[in-house]
Amino acid sequence: MSAEATNPEAHPEARPELRRRGRTRLDLRRLGRAALLGPTSRDRLPDAIGHVAEAHRAHHPDADLSVLRRAYVLAETSHRGQMRKSGEPYITHPLAVTLILAELGAETTTLTASLLHDTVEDTDVTLDQVREEFGDEVCFIVDGVTKVEKIDYGAAAEPETFRKMLVATGNDVRVMSIKLADRLHNMRTLGVMRPEKQARIAKVTRDVLIPLAERLGVQALKTELEDLVFAILHPEEYEHTRALIAAHAGERDPLPAIADSVRTVLREAGIAAQVQVRPRHFVSVHRIARKRGELRGSDFGRVLVLVGENADCYAVLGELHTCFTPVVSEFKDFIAAPKFNLYQSLHTAVATPEGYVAEVIVRTRQMHRVAEAGVVALGNPYATATADAAECDEERVDPTRPGWLSRLLDWQQSAPDPDTFWSVLRAELAQDREITVFRADGGTLGLPAGASCIDAAYAQHGEAAHGCIGARVNGRLASLSSPLSDGDTVQLLLAQDASSGPAAEWLDHARTPAARIAISRWLDAHPDRAMATTSAARAPLSVVGARGGGANAVADLPDAPVRLAGCCTPVPPDAVAGFVVRGGAVTVHRIHCAAVAQMRAVGRTSVAVHWRATADCRVTILAESFGRPHLLADLTEAIAREGVEVVSATVEPPVEQRVRHTYTLQLPDAGGLPALMRAMRDVPGVYDVSRA
Repeated sequence: MSAEATNPEAHPEARPELRRRGRTRLDLRRLGRAALLGPTSRDRLPDAIGHVAEAHRAHHPDADLSVLRRAYVLAETSHRGQMRKSGEPYITHPLAVTLILAELGAETTTLTASLLHDTVEDTDVTLDQVREEFGDEVCFIVDGVTKVEKIDYGAAAEPETFRKMLVATGNDVRVMSIKLADRLHNMRTLGVMRPEKQARIAKVTRDVLIPLAERLGVQALKTELEDLVFAILHPEEYEHTRALIAAHAGERDPLPAIADSVRTVLREAGIAAQVQVRPRHFVSVHRIARKRGELRGSDFGRVLVLVGENADCYAVLGELHTCFTPVVSEFKDFIAAPKFNLYQSLHTAVATPEGYVAEVIVRTRQMHRVAEAGVVALGNPYATATADAAECDEERVDPTRPGWLSRLLDWQQSAPDPDTFWSVLRAELAQDREITVFRADGGTLGLPAGASCIDAAYAQHGEAAHGCIGARVNGRLASLSSPLSDGDTVQLLLAQDASSGPAAEWLDHARTPAARIAISRWLDAHPDRAMATTSAARAPLSVVGARGGGANAVADLPDAPVRLAGCCTPVPPDAVAGFVVRGGAVTVHRIHCAAVAQMRAVGRTSVAVHWRATADCRVTILAESFGRPHLLADLTEAIAREGVEVVSATVEPPVEQRVRHTYTLQLPDAGGLPALMRAMRDVPGVYDVSRA
């Protein structure tokens, strides 16, 4: 594949967003000449990192550039003589990666580590040298980005490298920032590789790096990575999209006029705001085209409104919805409810009198910086750490670590082999949305969208969740397979029996890797129990003795035997209906039983039925409970205390730790039925009692 096809940056007309952002691009030839000339004198900054220094000072005017000079000198001398496959001196690569991060606003420590990120891997420089010259933080970041030796890990080198990097990211998110910038520059220059290697690298970028960029909120890197991957893996669709953008460039663009109207509205309302048009990147245009079919002129970009304060965002929204026709379905408030990747903005869409529909994004300037650079925009998250915390060997608490990263770090420890880790990592990162559920104790759990109560159980209790027997969701009893929604409150019920374990069916409802790995390990360690839970399918409901005599029911048909229906087990004073069935017997149903309509539909003869004066009756009760030891004994004891005789009882095999009991009971007085059902519900573990 040509460099042109793999590098959208090569087409200025196809990448209007690059012109809009106005970012400086490295002149690799000039840098190559500067690198070959070697370092300059100690009293001035090398020309090769002039772009980096300029971009860094734009975000950090008071930054000390001397450490960058020392890092460049070490990187240049250690890489001297090494060339990239594209033909440039190798030093141009760490310089390009560092410039990418400097433009995003990364602080000095990140840029220092970025300049050195390949020295330990590709040169004779050691980690001890980096630590001695630049300190522990830079050494930790460089080590986190350094790949594991392929000679030691073989085919497992790539997944183990990512595992090492993710663990390091858990301690310092700047590790992943450098890796993302490193991959972006490699993707920009991928055209010199063989097509099959381009495809392999692009697939890993699509499956792992782009989701990580999304989750860390680094949209500026994510969008360009998406375009580069799109060009390699889908060249025909990429060319079609490029043609659409090129054709649109020659037509009248309605968005500048809409932006002018928005400026006028906000100026008249006295709201200080900066309004600009943000062209969509390639993949975004492709998605819109697939969603809407034929594209309109306003579909190739969005209007961005930047203000000073949060309150101004809502003021802008009010003016837009007053002066234009809002498209209500397009409104989203990510300020009140930020995304899990730090993103905050108001999204809306308005229709103009000319018939155009324009999407509008409203955010503060600080929100804009975070939206573009994500965790990179947060600077050094450890600047306030105490010296004692820095010296201890324990894992540092990262204030920027999101819930998904903590979950990932937890389950990766249990991943039995690199292949499992690699496949589960891709599946985890494919979950592009996260929900927050509240625990009964007031804490919160971050879970991927589609997670069930099983996932919540393992997220909260770890391996103790093997004994989970049920849950209450928003106060109501729910099965463990029940999916959770954002904002739900979940209370998990654990069995007292320490030997309890999960059923094999739990794997069908577990979405998080931590839950799936824990369940699989337990089932592998208890094969007999696993087989038992798999084979214990619920048997058909069996009601024994429900078709007894008519008891105190009397039919207006002399000498006809009377039977109470087992499907609804009527008792006094239920309203009932009788029907003559085969053999001349009369079967008695409650008037609302579904069988009554069926009897009438087939033309069964209806017979009037009334109750005798005697109050005793027979009834069938269903009790549903969570499984636990001695439950059957406790239930029968509760029934006996009410003075009720057990005619028969059926207990079905447990399914998902839930047990169904069917009792046919002889009551001395039908009036005692409500009290009996209350007594059965009061037995610990029983969550529902009903008439059959």
